[in-house]
Amino acid sequence: MSASSEKTGAVPPLLHMAGIHKTFGSVAALRGLEVSIQAGELVTVVGPSGCGKSTLFNIVAGLDEPDPGGILRFEDRSCHASELLGRVSFMPQRDLLLPWRTVIDNAILAIEIEGTPRAEARAQALRMLPEFGLSGFENQYPHQLSGGMRQRVALMRTFLFKRDLMLLDEPFGALDALTRTLMQRWLLDVWQKHRRTILFITHDVDEALFLGDRVLVMTARPGAVKLVQPVDLPRPRRPELLTDPEFIRLKRVLLEAIEEESMKSFQAADVRPAG
Repeated sequence: MSASSEKTGAVPPLLHMAGIHKTFGSVAALRGLEVSIQAGELVTVVGPSGCGKSTLFNIVAGLDEPDPGGILRFEDRSCHASELLGRVSFMPQRDLLLPWRTVIDNAILAIEIEGTPRAEARAQALRMLPEFGLSGFENQYPHQLSGGMRQRVALMRTFLFKRDLMLLDEPFGALDALTRTLMQRWLLDVWQKHRRTILFITHDVDEALFLGDRVLVMTARPGAVKLVQPVDLPRPRRPELLTDPEFIRLKRVLLEAIEEESMKSFQAADVRPAG
């Protein structure tokens, strides 16, 4: 536990980032970003296109190092981003299922690579199939599945790779509206059972509010956190919540913040003279 946590008696966050900058050549992707995530939270991230959400995820996943000078702490220990590689589970936008592997063999891929014996890995996955709505589909191939079922396999693979922090990058973005709604409710059921910490990127404000304990709104590039909005709405979350007056009020707050940043991004892109 850090010295400040010892003084206050507070539980330190699972992930803490402060003063995080990231540049790619002459382009500043992140500038002064600050994020703290408590263990067991489900925190959603929204913002205008190109605001650095994916750059943030790549740093937390250990795939990219921030520029020198920032603070990065995980499990109350200072670290380099590269040290997080393999300590955080990461599901990108695409399901990335291997077409030549069955549902069960796609689900065990991460833990099999990690060294879990194949028979043991398959046994773990078979026990988890009913929870993910995949009973009876273990021997199917990806091309035989609907989009929603493919995402369930990818999420099952992410949950099987047992890490305290899960990064989900728009996992439902490509699904139709009805399937997306069903997947959101299902994800909440699975999350409340396992209580993993989830950082979830989305472009959908309704989704951000429906899922999250807090919503982080990012600024236009270079990305930083513009607003941290607590979502004090009852759990378990039900579909009727979307018409609740408090939900609508919070949605208005988020949309105004995102619109303001989107306008900044638009104006910055429109500074070049015509012709």
